[in-house]
Amino acid sequence: MTDTDPVLRALAHPVRLRMLSLMWPGPMSAAELSRELDISHALASQHLRRLDAVGLVELAEERTRRGGRERRYRTVQGTPLSDQHDGTPMLAETMAHTLRERARRRVEGGEGVTVDAELWVDPRTWQSVRQRLAELAAELHEAARPPHTPGTTPLGVSMMAFPLQDVTRPQE
Repeated sequence: MTDTDPVLRALAHPVRLRMLSLMWPGPMSAAELSRELDISHALASQHLRRLDAVGLVELAEERTRRGGRERRYRTVQGTPLSDQHDGTPMLAETMAHTLRERARRRVEGGEGVTVDAELWVDPRTWQSVRQRLAELAAELHEAARPPHTPGTTPLGVSMMAFPLQDVTRPQE
């Protein structure tokens, strides 16, 4: 995967990342997404077409509504990006934009977890932690419900964890 990879290019827009999250628990139409994201129907449709073209969403259902056809799309689950090296800077930049936007929306007094770390750990610990992080992400995605479902609260989660190159030089 490179910065010119079509999937990565499709993900390199904060609105499309939000759309994928919103459609995770169930299908949504361009009209529903436009209302939820406060963008035009045309723009929502354009973003959906881009996501569909690279296989990140799929048509879930088509139904007649008010004399027209409504297409509802769902996120294709299991799109593996976490193990890709190429394109990480572009994806990180998009996630950083999304994180800034979510941070502005944080509930005052709302409990959270914040971690920013560059650590040295043994490979066995890293594999164990990586597996648990993946399991926690899967648990959150499985628990996700459509927007505004009674008894739910909107939640922002951004996570990237990966081994780093050692850029330090040993002292002589």
